[in-house]
Amino acid sequence: MTLPPAAARRQLKHRRQFDVQVFARDDGLWEVDARLVDTKTRDAQLAGDLRPAGTPIHEMLLRLVVDRALNIVDAGSQTLWMPYTGECDAHGDAYRRLIGLNLAQGFRAALRERLGGVLGCTHITELAQVLPTAMIQAFAGEVIDTRGHSGDKPFQIDRCHALRSDGPAVREHYPRWYRPKSPEPDLPRRHE
Repeated sequence: MTLPPAAARRQLKHRRQFDVQVFARDDGLWEVDARLVDTKTRDAQLAGDLRPAGTPIHEMLLRLVVDRALNIVDAGSQTLWMPYTGECDAHGDAYRRLIGLNLAQGFRAALRERLGGVLGCTHITELAQVLPTAMIQAFAGEVIDTRGHSGDKPFQIDRCHALRSDGPAVREHYPRWYRPKSPEPDLPRRHE
């Protein structure tokens, strides 16, 4: 795989960082702490506020409490840095609307329905979209059987192109679940 070549001369102007950390709790639940931070390499004039270079334009936090079935049992957000103080953080407990959703079943569509657009913060809602795969990575091999020891097909098979059931990675690493591609049926030829 290749990236387009980077220009020989380029100047960093903006950085957006996502940080997602997942913690196991003593009570059997899990917490996911997600943070979004935007910074500029120059001073930025915001609504009545001059932000020095390197000072966050946005810094938002989202915490979910999740059970072993990926159900959200508690949720909340906090905005530390924002361009419109007193407005950006005025969504209150909007992110509690995530309680009851399942991260592995229709989460992103339900997120947009409950918190898309003016119903929530654009940045926190965007941040929430990365949480399903982050939680699956945290659960892999610990909560989710990724080797098939339970007798069930490993969760990750047929969820990406590298781990398709008819592919070489599954044939080599998960031979029990390898399924060769079915040959294309011969179609009758039309005579013209």
